[in-house]
Amino acid sequence: MKTREKERSELHRTIWQIANNLRGSVDGWDFKQYVLGILFYRFISENLTNYINEDEHRSGKTDFDYSILSDKEAEFGRVDTVKEKGFYILPSELFTNVAKKARNDQNLNETLSAVFKNIESSAKGTESEGDLKGLFDDLDVNSNKLGNTVEQRNKQLVKLLESISELRLGKYSDNTIDAFGDAYEFLMTMYASSAGKSGGEFYTPQEVSELLAKITIVGKKEVNKVYDPACGSGSLLLKFAKVLGKENVRLGFFGQEINLTTYNLCRINMFLHDINYNHFDIAHGNTLTDPKHWDDEPFDAIVSNPPYSINWEGDANPLLINDPRFSPAGVLAPKSKADLAFTMHMLSWLSTTGTAAIVEFPGVLYRGGAEKKIRKYLMDNNYVDTVIQLPPDLFFGTTIATCIIVLKKSKSDNKILFIDASVEFVRGGNKNKLSEENRKKILKAFVERKDSEHFAKLVDNEKIAENDYNIAVSSYVEQEDTREEIDITKLNKEISDIVKRQNKLRIAIDKIVSNIEVVK
Repeated sequence: MKTREKERSELHRTIWQIANNLRGSVDGWDFKQYVLGILFYRFISENLTNYINEDEHRSGKTDFDYSILSDKEAEFGRVDTVKEKGFYILPSELFTNVAKKARNDQNLNETLSAVFKNIESSAKGTESEGDLKGLFDDLDVNSNKLGNTVEQRNKQLVKLLESISELRLGKYSDNTIDAFGDAYEFLMTMYASSAGKSGGEFYTPQEVSELLAKITIVGKKEVNKVYDPACGSGSLLLKFAKVLGKENVRLGFFGQEINLTTYNLCRINMFLHDINYNHFDIAHGNTLTDPKHWDDEPFDAIVSNPPYSINWEGDANPLLINDPRFSPAGVLAPKSKADLAFTMHMLSWLSTTGTAAIVEFPGVLYRGGAEKKIRKYLMDNNYVDTVIQLPPDLFFGTTIATCIIVLKKSKSDNKILFIDASVEFVRGGNKNKLSEENRKKILKAFVERKDSEHFAKLVDNEKIAENDYNIAVSSYVEQEDTREEIDITKLNKEISDIVKRQNKLRIAIDKIVSNIEVVK
């Protein structure tokens, strides 16, 4: 049997080859929607087929195969299946059957367009309608990006379907890795690294995601709900499925995303990781001014990597100062820097026994004005548990050294732990990465909550207040001085000896030169 890493690296290599072969004239970041969209289409087709087949096999029909039924025969199971899975696909519209006929289908673009529309409308009027609506919107099979004529576009679509069809993904239950979900994560990482900021702004590297998830679940085997108010493509939320097991996130995965394309990617990502429609609730909209999960809060675990120092309405909107999420601090985050508005929102929706781990722009730790007042509120109420300084160049699209602020509502002391992890990284490709060893060291310091020379310092809130509510890690953890210690007396003697030797050499050289001149 193949090892997990071998299986994963084979999958990654094949996928990246497909993405490169198919890209052609389509920009890589745009083209990801086609590769990911068709991968998603294959996944839900196979997931549904396996689900129906296994159900029939259990009832004794061992040779049953949903994919070879006629559409008419298949209609009998529609209502019950939609209740369970959230969608339905007729046999003729399954990925495998469409892919087989693709090369001979002159109207392939129309066929796919109809299939995607039918999958979405299968959920109409049911509980899962919101989870399926618009999922294929970004997979425009009639786009000029694929070619100027229908014939050119269909050629690209045939290549795409056949290439995705050839991927050896196996049955979900047979893989030692979550093959579909892993394929998605790999593609997102590669596209984000080649796209720079446009990709990085909604994709958090897996190593950082894992650290954040583990910080929020220390001492817990399960949580009720996990939440990310700026969830991007969902990589942070889905780390809980890997770290805890999706069955141990009892009431599900919740998130909100302002970018429509990314919101669709996040929902696709949930399905690709086999999270059922009734176990996630991803909403579209502006979390700060139009939060969608009032009825679902509070949350046991909150993780987020919100956009850094973006503009928001702030005090230009007179309603916000009375919003229960922001009003306790008595001041709003600056209009040009929404960072601490996200922080206040997360604190407000955190359960009394929960933990929030937030990636922040470093300026929020020490800037004055309204941000200082918000920090004062957080510290006076003993909500800041830990501040972790991360290394530079971890994230796509930026090289800045970010930090993590950990919030808790039920701390056992009146102190803040500062961890300086600025040199805890390995270089991987064109980015720094948190290795497993780096993550373990940070997590160990977080759990132990005690001083460690040049790495961690536990500081009383009173002392921080005296320091003008500055919570920059460098103010409390003294960095190791790696400069070589020099003995001045010894150095002076060495210099003196060198000068003496130089003088002797000069005298010797002068003698040689004068002898040569005499011989002339």
